[in-house]
Amino acid sequence: MYIVMNRFKIKRGSEDAFIEIWRNRETHLNEMKGFNRFYFLQGKTEQEYTLFSSFAEWETKADFEAWVNSEQFHATHRNTSSRPNNRDIYFEPAELEFFDVIL
Repeated sequence: MYIVMNRFKIKRGSEDAFIEIWRNRETHLNEMKGFNRFYFLQGKTEQEYTLFSSFAEWETKADFEAWVNSEQFHATHRNTSSRPNNRDIYFEPAELEFFDVIL
């Protein structure tokens, strides 16, 4: 299995706007071969930001790479930088992380 996580530090007070962006986004993950599950997670709140993470589980790295190169991916991520409040809600840029499942 292959895990892809994106960590977001969202400015305090912008959590609801960020959650709404994710609730309303177009997704095509279920159409993709090798996609297993997705979680959108909210973590701890610090003085200046709240931590969020997206978690996607794939059968293989190749399945994930096929997603990144697919029309479905481009449809899902179209206009992401122009969404309302998008530039104003991030405390710092998102961190994309990749993991091979060992156990």
